[in-house]
Parts: sequence; C-alpha cells; structure tokens
Amino acid sequence: MTHHRLDPDHFPNALGPGAPLLRLRPGDSLTAATLDARGLDAAGIERAARPNPMTGPVWVEGAAPGDALGVTIDAIVPARDWGWTRPGLTANVVEPDAVPRLAPGGDPVRWIIDRAAGTTRLEAPPPGLDRLVLPLAPMIGCFGVAPAGGEAISTATSGRHGGNMDWRGFAAGCTVWFPVAVPGALFFLGDGHAVQGDGEIAGTGVETACEMTVTFSLRQGWAIGWPRGEDARGRFTVGNARPLDGALQHATTEMVDWLGEAGLDPTAAGLLLGQVVRYEIANVYNPAYSVVCRVPPEWWPG
Repeated sequence: MTHHRLDPDHFPNALGPGAPLLRLRPGDSLTAATLDARGLDAAGIERAARPNPMTGPVWVEGAAPGDALGVTIDAIVPARDWGWTRPGLTANVVEPDAVPRLAPGGDPVRWIIDRAAGTTRLEAPPPGLDRLVLPLAPMIGCFGVAPAGGEAISTATSGRHGGNMDWRGFAAGCTVWFPVAVPGALFFLGDGHAVQGDGEIAGTGVETACEMTVTFSLRQGWAIGWPRGEDARGRFTVGNARPLDGALQHATTEMVDWLGEAGLDPTAAGLLLGQVVRYEIANVYNPAYSVVCRVPPEWWPG
C-alpha cells in the first residue's frame, strides 16, 4: 500500500478520456487538493473555469470494463477559512408563485469556516440568523470514473459513472463502488462542500476548496450498473436521472439486483424492500437528479 499526493495544475470540467495524472494500485490511498465549484483554490485564486473543476484523472492498475472500483472516503478537510453559497433556493423546489420571493438572485453569500472549532457561520447574517452556527459535515459533491465509449460528461451532471451527485452522505467513512467502463477506470474527484442539506435545494452547499483523502480497491468481474456503497447506516445504491422518479427507478432496480446477488429472488427482494427500504433525495438541482435507495444493515440478507 502506497500513499500518493496530487496537486495538479489542470482541472478538467468533464469526466472522460484523458492522460492520467497518476497511476496507482488497489490498496493505495490518495490525498488530493481540490478546487471549489467556481474554480477557486485554497488561497481564493481562480485556477480553473466552472462548473466543478475536477482533480484527475487517476489510473488504477488492473481496472477493466466489467469491474467495480471501490473508493473509501477517509477524510475531507476544508482547505481555507471561508466558503460560499447561492443566496436563495433554486426555483424548481418551490411553487412557481413563490419563486420571486424565495429564490432571489444576487452575489454569492460568504460563510466563515472555523476548522479548529469544526463549525461554519454566515459572515454577514440576515435578521434572524445571527446565532446560526452549523457543525462542519464535509462531503464530496462530484466524483466518479470515465464513462464508456470515449464519452466526456460535464461535471454539471451525473450518470452511471457517478459525477455531480451532490449527496451529503458522500462523507468520511463511506465506501462507494463505481462501474468501470474504460481501462484504468480514470477516476476524478472534487467539488467539496463544508456542509449541505438534503437535495442541494439552494443549488450549492457551503462550497470551498478541500483536501480529500481516499483509498482505492477493486472488485474484478463485478459488473454493477449504477454506483453502490456502504456506510454505518447500511448499503445503498444511487440513481441519477430526471425526472425524479427516473432516478428512484434506477436506484431501486440496482438495489433489487444487489439483493439478488445476496440470494433473494425478485419476489423476496420486493417483500423486503417494501417494508424496510429508506430513500434519500440526494439532489434536485442538477440536470440529472439523484436518489439514494438504502437497506439498513440489520435487514441485509445473511
């Protein structure tokens, strides 16, 4: 096992083909400097264009189409003492008549990040929020592997390959499996958030530059269809699509398939999921929405 560090000069805005910046092996870990969603680095200097410039790609030795790349999130640390959010809710999460008053335009809103205290607060809070102090809950907004067929997919959106899923559950302690579609997998990561609510309903979390540490594993011959993962709350699958029911369908079908691998036929899987499944709306802002389908650990077969 080897630990690598990556501080690149170029940050792509798509997940797809490209010369790898680093080659590593399953079992290796990586600490990567990442930019925020507007391309600002730890010093607040613009290093790349929006949206969501990525650190990568990274080549994983032995990864081939039909395998699954495992990425365990070891740590996400904000790299500066401030972040930013959009000033209001995104228009599609409120009734149309409410848009003018609940989704205002304007400049980004600045947040102060206290890394020592593990908190963040508004720099200039509006009335009623002067005592708002939130605990840091760093997460990865955008990560994944290169899609099949030489395609390059914008970091604004997501798909089978992962991408801009913006789920608050992609935090330290979580392991995510991505379907490998090209030799070496070609892994990317970035778009760190200091904290974010479910759904990314403001169009951002508290966006900031981060240092992210992940460890890689490889399951050969595990031809999964959509991202799968595991954390302290159980196993989960992620579907990415629009409309929202399309994302839910992808996530649920992937979970049925996973339960099938665990020994349950479709009838048994349906009987189980119908009573124990938990859903999370991961994102309703991006071009493709994201839904998480979860089975708590006490109900996993065997």
